Amino acid sequence: MYYNNLNIKLTENTDTVIWKYLDLSKFLDLLLSQKLFMSRSDKFEDQYEGTFSEPTYEEIKKLAINNPDFINYYKTHREKIAISSWHINEYESFAMWQIFTQNSEGLAIQSTIGRLQKSLHPETNFKQYIGEVNYIDYKKEYIPFDDSFFPFLFKRKSFQYEREVRVITDVTEHNIKLNDGLKINVNINELIEKIYIHPKSENWYKNLVIELVKQLGFDFTIEKSDLESDILI
Repeated sequence: MYYNNLNIKLTENTDTVIWKYLDLSKFLDLLLSQKLFMSRSDKFEDQYEGTFSEPTYEEIKKLAINNPDFINYYKTHREKIAISSWHINEYESFAMWQIFTQNSEGLAIQSTIGRLQKSLHPETNFKQYIGEVNYIDYKKEYIPFDDSFFPFLFKRKSFQYEREVRVITDVTEHNIKLNDGLKINVNINELIEKIYIHPKSENWYKNLVIELVKQLGFDFTIEKSDLESDILI
């Protein structure tokens, strides 16, 4: 079930536009399974994922002097958390195309905060939150640890360009071992507002995506990215 935690930062504007940039195989997997893949938190490239800043860690070490399991809990907890990352931006991002899609055969899902919230199936019995990531200086700034979700909503300032909003799922209360991640049920038609095809893709690729989506029974609006539109001079 999706919980609303008042301590987790999230814009109240449900029309805020969000994006997910991905390759065709991951997109087709989403449509075929009608499940959203979430990565296990300690499998991300950023090794700091789900860890604490230095000021917070110093405080935790003091608390752990008489309770060594305190730190171990936070270490193992990372294996029980799965994350789906989305990019907040009113417009397409050239940088996101470069980082998250290979060659010219990628696409972007355009959605909104409200659509993402509504697309999550209420019958899931995992603890689930949606929150915006805070970007801080890990050497100086403090990460609260009164909620076990907080470490997953902070990243180093060097990742600020990601402007990330996250769906976070906690399977701690269930006898589930996450390998690479977790797939959760989503309402695809609610989740996806529009599809954008990679700006450097050929017309045949756009037509292929349109045909595949049609054969799978969906009718999203599919457009070629306008980042490579003709120069008017």
